[in-house]
Amino acid sequence: MLFAEGNATMRDLLGGKGAGLAEMSRIGLPVPPGFTITTEACLEYYRRSRQFPAGLMDEVRQKMRLLEERTGKRFGDATKPLLVSVRSGAKFSMPGMMDTVLNLGLNKTTVEGLARASGDARFAYDSYRRFMQMFGNVVLGLKHELFEDILLAAKRARGVTQDTELSAGDLGALTEEYRRLVRERAGQAFPEDPWQQLEMAIHAVFESWNNPRAITYRNFNKIPHDLGTAVNVQTMVFGNLGPTSGTGVAFTRDPATGEKKVYGEYLLNAQGEDVVAGIRTPKPIGELVRDLPQAYRQFMDVCALLEKHYRDVQDVEFTIEHGTLYLLQTRSGKRTGQAAVKIAVDMVHEKLITKEEALLRAEPASLEQLLHPRLDPDAPRRVVGKGLAASPGAASGAIVFDADEAVKLATQRKVILARPETNPDDIHGLVAAQGVLTSRGGMTSHAAIVARGMGKPAVVGAESLRIDEEAGQLAAGDVVIHQGDVITIDGSTGEVILGEVPVIEPSLAGEIEELLRWADQVRTLGVRANADYPRDARKALEFGAEGIGLCRTEHMFMEAERLPIMQQMIMAATEGERRAALDRLLLFQKEDFKGIFREMGNRPVIIRLLDPPLHEFLPRMEDLLVEVTEMRARGETDGLQEKEALLRRVQMLHEFNPMLGLRGCRLGILYPEINEMQVRAILLAAVEVKRDEGIDVIPEVMIPLVGHPNELQFVHQQLVTVAAQIVKEAGVSVRYLFGTMIEIPRACLVADQIAEIAEFFSFGTNDLTQTIFGFSRDDAQAKFLNQYLEKGILTDDPFQVLDRSGVGKLMEMGARLGKKVRADLEVGICGEHGGDPSSVEFCHQIGLDYVSCSPYRVPIARLAAAQARLKEKTATAKDI
Repeated sequence: MLFAEGNATMRDLLGGKGAGLAEMSRIGLPVPPGFTITTEACLEYYRRSRQFPAGLMDEVRQKMRLLEERTGKRFGDATKPLLVSVRSGAKFSMPGMMDTVLNLGLNKTTVEGLARASGDARFAYDSYRRFMQMFGNVVLGLKHELFEDILLAAKRARGVTQDTELSAGDLGALTEEYRRLVRERAGQAFPEDPWQQLEMAIHAVFESWNNPRAITYRNFNKIPHDLGTAVNVQTMVFGNLGPTSGTGVAFTRDPATGEKKVYGEYLLNAQGEDVVAGIRTPKPIGELVRDLPQAYRQFMDVCALLEKHYRDVQDVEFTIEHGTLYLLQTRSGKRTGQAAVKIAVDMVHEKLITKEEALLRAEPASLEQLLHPRLDPDAPRRVVGKGLAASPGAASGAIVFDADEAVKLATQRKVILARPETNPDDIHGLVAAQGVLTSRGGMTSHAAIVARGMGKPAVVGAESLRIDEEAGQLAAGDVVIHQGDVITIDGSTGEVILGEVPVIEPSLAGEIEELLRWADQVRTLGVRANADYPRDARKALEFGAEGIGLCRTEHMFMEAERLPIMQQMIMAATEGERRAALDRLLLFQKEDFKGIFREMGNRPVIIRLLDPPLHEFLPRMEDLLVEVTEMRARGETDGLQEKEALLRRVQMLHEFNPMLGLRGCRLGILYPEINEMQVRAILLAAVEVKRDEGIDVIPEVMIPLVGHPNELQFVHQQLVTVAAQIVKEAGVSVRYLFGTMIEIPRACLVADQIAEIAEFFSFGTNDLTQTIFGFSRDDAQAKFLNQYLEKGILTDDPFQVLDRSGVGKLMEMGARLGKKVRADLEVGICGEHGGDPSSVEFCHQIGLDYVSCSPYRVPIARLAAAQARLKEKTATAKDI
């Protein structure tokens, strides 16, 4: 399809690049003519076992004839050759992950024609050697470094450092060296026929859809693997025609901070890949006004027009040929979380978009970047270098100089990937690393773009640092940093710091606070937080939580001063001894609950009664066995009896499958005094904060692991009596609720019977997922879940993204049955799924009242809940 025949709505068919070129052509911007081979052709290519669809090359030849008519040049012509670029372009932007070939159509004959037509032999041979280099790498599969080594040797032989200092003769000799390299390494002659070159290049671009780096990138960004890529064949324009030509990449706003200014870089006398490859450090776009003022002014006008047209930040690639501006791509610019929020809010104030559009544009997951700790400005630091602040945030880790090594070491410790420059083949290392550092490249280099898209800190173009990959070291002045040494990078300032620097907690302010206020006005789904201590509750409130959806009381027992008392309770031989220990624990628990109630005020607080099996509070059986055996062998008697008694108790409590064993409500049935103590502590705390401090708290007591209504009935009867007695004795009116955690499949099936007793449900989606799938979460994630994802058996980790068709179906049934019996039944979830955007959307769809997640994911849940409501309204409007 010719660019002039498409438009921006055809991304599925034309890919993002093709749709952008078509739209720019449609609105009259200077786009070199070309055509797009659709994603459908790519998918058909794979369906036909990597064979072109019937008639594809005939259509390509027809479209090439039209380009010849438009340009007055002929493909393969010896006097006025038409040259083209062949570039990938999937529906979703995947910067650098797939392949591009420039200057296609050059051979021994056409290079002479190009030299005569342009009047510049050096330009012609520079274009030819670039083509051979790209074609050899992308199409013939030879390593990029093989060509670079020959180029470097040529520069050394001439005593020069820049490619631009090589003469036409030098470059001509270089092409012969490349020809020899291809013959020796690829086992074939470099193709001379332009039509063969074109067919091979299209084949290579289709193949690049499934290259390892593209697959890694799609996996990381959750892009489907069945979309295919389009191929864009476009008339070449040249930025390497001398000092009035150049190439660049720019964003219509700063993609790191969101500041409203055109932000980008360019190189004179260069081709497009030079900028993003990071091999030469380019100039800031503002300097173009001095080098080529007319082209600069025209480009600024184009940026303003594109942003207004698309109503979003654009990432624009351009080439200037003898002072004339051409546009090669526009796409929605990848940006950091900080920039995404600022841009969305600013565009609302500029009346470019509505508040609803701003909410839908903000990626909930990108908010996580804003919630990461930042370097403590008051902490001492030793700065050893500075580069460009390419992607904000701070990261510390062991420095590594190779992507494979980053993946390997990241399983043991945090790493920072340091490279002279990154290329798309380093994507797996970027995924594994906490951050990236390069000594070359600019703000639009591969490392900068990909790190911003991933939300990882990046410092690029730190030219004072000398990275020696072979020696595994980085030199910064007199300081030498070896592989494995810890460094810190600050992607907000560009600083490279020796050692680890302390961090401070983030806060919500400015644009993000405003965006989340809009989200709160839209959403109907409540958002609470999981919090076990007053400090957690305080952070939850800072991030906008409306209550506590899960307070896990067992964590309170694990603290150093309490654990021995908990162990005494477990070891008690009689109920009397057990109650004595519980009375001591009650005082601790009561103070804990008072602290949480003070923080939360009159907001709801759901407190889960003791859930884990008792053996988790005792030493490991294996460790005790070793200890007792060694004491016996040494003849030690002091303390041996106590250790033996402890071992016997641990052995008695040992279970083959503790996740499904004596825990949750089952503990309360066998040892009712434990639950009674906890309820007493909860109600006494509520009474005291109301009586003494005027805080009218609403504690909600949650009974875990109920699978049968009789279990709940048994425990509920005990605890209601205890609660009523405390309130009566105190003479203070406190409202409280009793409910249950729905985390056993049977509980979903009999939820109507359970709702006759419970006043609220909270789906424990972690255990519910385990019991529905029959997976042990820890074993599954350690042993086979990654294989399931790689092989396409599962599309998402069900412990991170709620399984809608299985777990979700039972949740929907449980909520519906429960509300049928008790109309005012409060239903929510409290697993970590409560902070996952997809899971939040599903909870909204099935009519839950709230989600609960860790405090740091509360802002994500608030935004995701608003987006779910807006999507629902849009879908409803379409149905009317």
